[in-house]
Amino acid sequence: MSGTGYRHGEAGFRRASAALFAGSFASFGLLYTTQPLLPGFSREFGISPSTAALSISFTTLALGVALLFAGQLSEIVGRTRMMRWSLVLGAVAAASGALVTAWPWMLALRAVTGLLLAGFPAVAMAYLREEIHPDSHARATGLYVGGTALGGMAGRLVAGGLAQAADWRWAMAGSAAYGLLCAVAVIALLPESRNFHAAPRGLKVSVHAFVDVLRDRTLLGLYAIGAISMGSYVAVFNLTGYRLEEAPYLLPVGIAGLVYLVNPLGAASSTFAGRAAERFGRRAVVPLAFLVTIGGVLLTLAAPLWMFIAGLGTITIGFFAVHGVASGWTSARAFLGHRSIGSAASMYLFAYYIGSSVFGALAGTAWRHGGWPTLTVAVLCCLTVGLAISLLLRRTPALKAAETPARTSI
Repeated sequence: MSGTGYRHGEAGFRRASAALFAGSFASFGLLYTTQPLLPGFSREFGISPSTAALSISFTTLALGVALLFAGQLSEIVGRTRMMRWSLVLGAVAAASGALVTAWPWMLALRAVTGLLLAGFPAVAMAYLREEIHPDSHARATGLYVGGTALGGMAGRLVAGGLAQAADWRWAMAGSAAYGLLCAVAVIALLPESRNFHAAPRGLKVSVHAFVDVLRDRTLLGLYAIGAISMGSYVAVFNLTGYRLEEAPYLLPVGIAGLVYLVNPLGAASSTFAGRAAERFGRRAVVPLAFLVTIGGVLLTLAAPLWMFIAGLGTITIGFFAVHGVASGWTSARAFLGHRSIGSAASMYLFAYYIGSSVFGALAGTAWRHGGWPTLTVAVLCCLTVGLAISLLLRRTPALKAAETPARTSI
């Protein structure tokens, strides 16, 4: 890369940021469309909460596996082409889920949706690193991650509202429609790559690239942080609908879905955390974000509804701050270490979504054995491990780069 790229304030920066925001808005929303629908799936198909949660776990598991290959494929077909087609085909597959009449078919289509959507997140971070100037990279990453927060909120609100007004089929179809609109925005806005040149890579080169990004202890720690933070976040929100349906709240699905209005807090926190990382360094910001998340989980143990919602909001703030900084840190570390950015970003997201799949499914088991208190104990244990890893990363050797704290301590 030449070190040029779009700077904050330039038209290219605005177009790229808007397109990546819209794409993350769509991809994250389509991934978690079924989250507010889980209680409805349990009633219609006669399945347990942990089985219903597989509609999310199958999606994220397929996406995680596909991420290992999508980044490498983009090295051949190009970044922008991969991102555009991924969103269009993913939206079509998501819409198909509204037509199923048997639970196994639902799981199969959700897996296909995850498989197709993988092309966007696998490439987006590499695109940012290549096309955005280093001085503006942390800011652009924060905006991109903010799109995932708002996308998650929109997908869940659309699904919850349509499920309340009609049923879960209309909910899935409506969510897919807004995902397709976002895909059109990406096609119209995303600037073509300027600092990337497609280069066919053989199997040996691809395998070497993946092995190389597993040799750095800091990158390994970041992968673990991605898995733990995402798994904890999904575990909490997968069971939120079930808790709000029970006493003392007894909320219908449409009203319960309004709790996802906390997601804009994640958009704000990821942007703020990106700026804080530019000033104080990534190694200082990630542990603090974990502490915020832990505080939010503890708040959800309180009985009053307003305190429960405050806890969810605090979890959202902490999680998106962790993810926003850790994902950008991964790409920056790979770049300065002369490792494959695409491979590092794919490995981070592979761990991120595997964490979502595993912890999201296990959350149902914790709920079945002890309800919300047992779930929170399990989540707190995971977050404590993540906090410990983030503190250990402060002691790993830093790579030397340019002047700003975000690039001198990565």
